[in-house]
Amino acid sequence: MLRGPTVRDIRGSSDAGKKYGYSQFCALFTDYLRTHDLVAVLRHEPGRAMLVDWAGDTMDVVDTITGEVVRAILFVAVLPYSGLMFCRAYADMKSPAWLDAHVQAFAFFGGVTQIVVPDNPTTSTHQTHKGDAERIVNARYQQLADHYQTAIVPARVKKPRDKAAAENAVNVVNKRVIGYLEDDVFTTLGELNAAIEERVREINHDIRRADDTTRWERFDSEERELLAPLPDAGFEDVEWKELKAARNYHVTADTQRYSVPFALAGKLLRVRLTSSRVTVFDGHESICEHPRLTGRKGQYSTLPDHVPPQHRDIDELWSRRWFTDRARSVGPATVTVIEQILDSQAIEAQGYLSCQNILDGLGKNNRERLEAACQELVNRSAHPTYSTLKRSMAAIDSDAKKPRPMVPAASTRKRVSTVVFRDTMPDVYVRDASHYARDEEVK
Repeated sequence: MLRGPTVRDIRGSSDAGKKYGYSQFCALFTDYLRTHDLVAVLRHEPGRAMLVDWAGDTMDVVDTITGEVVRAILFVAVLPYSGLMFCRAYADMKSPAWLDAHVQAFAFFGGVTQIVVPDNPTTSTHQTHKGDAERIVNARYQQLADHYQTAIVPARVKKPRDKAAAENAVNVVNKRVIGYLEDDVFTTLGELNAAIEERVREINHDIRRADDTTRWERFDSEERELLAPLPDAGFEDVEWKELKAARNYHVTADTQRYSVPFALAGKLLRVRLTSSRVTVFDGHESICEHPRLTGRKGQYSTLPDHVPPQHRDIDELWSRRWFTDRARSVGPATVTVIEQILDSQAIEAQGYLSCQNILDGLGKNNRERLEAACQELVNRSAHPTYSTLKRSMAAIDSDAKKPRPMVPAASTRKRVSTVVFRDTMPDVYVRDASHYARDEEVK
């Protein structure tokens, strides 16, 4: 379909009013494009701009605990004059990741450009009113720009040629970083970023372009000195939230959990979040501070002092002390058996499952019988296993259910006995034989 300006140009020509055949019209239209659809060569000044964007493709990070696959998004920054590139993976494209990526990029380049040219993600700009063409820089993004003494100049919407260097850098990352590493398995963002760093180093230092220079050589010789110095103090994005401490004495911030003193459970607290720290306040008083957790969702940062006394042994689950303490509640023979099982393993932890099976499977509702079975094995110096204890408990149970022989009731009949006084032993009373005979009916 012809665009409006093209139709007007044809109508306004000296041949206006003439009718054209299809082939002639296409020839005229092609001739028009040859002289009007031209592309200007953008000439970049050294040290002036840093172009930033998110790569379209993602990479996988596999959680070793849950097996969950997390999609990592790659941030790309490029200095268009030299072509020097920076790349780093993040778990999401939210504001903390976006701002941290800029901090890391400035540190990588060793200086600050005059302007930063982002695309228009919601983390960089937003519309003043829905449907309005005017866009303004987000407050937190502007704070970063003020800290580094640079300006945010977003690219025009739907004008990819304004940021052609960024588009090219993203394509390079897709092919030479993501494509190269896509068959590797990464279990943490740290592992992934280490691999990305090595690939980007090769792109910057080893690959020569049409002018027979590498990106690093051109940056080092012509652009490095034109960057503004980094500020003395590092930038930290600060976000405040009001969060209620749960019954497990943790507050949840961005899907991660941080402990507070257990006495504050159920209370509304103020939480300050930076890219590296999480600080909890009760009113204006700082209560505690944690390193900020990243990566897998639902992680816990728990300080020992925050745990109530009745919960402090929970961290020792599946340990020698935990199993022997549980066995002690059954009895001393059970403690001996549990210790024998743990001592018999080349690696102590290999006996944990057997201990768990014995204490939970056999002793949950049969503590007395388990203790008796353990005592029997200890007496016989037998090697304790789940099976031998189970058989021993079954035998004890079987014996307990056997009918016992009847004991006749004591006779109510009186026994007749005679005491005979013997002259030879004047001080001794001797019962006669009738006392030891069977009872006879008294007639």
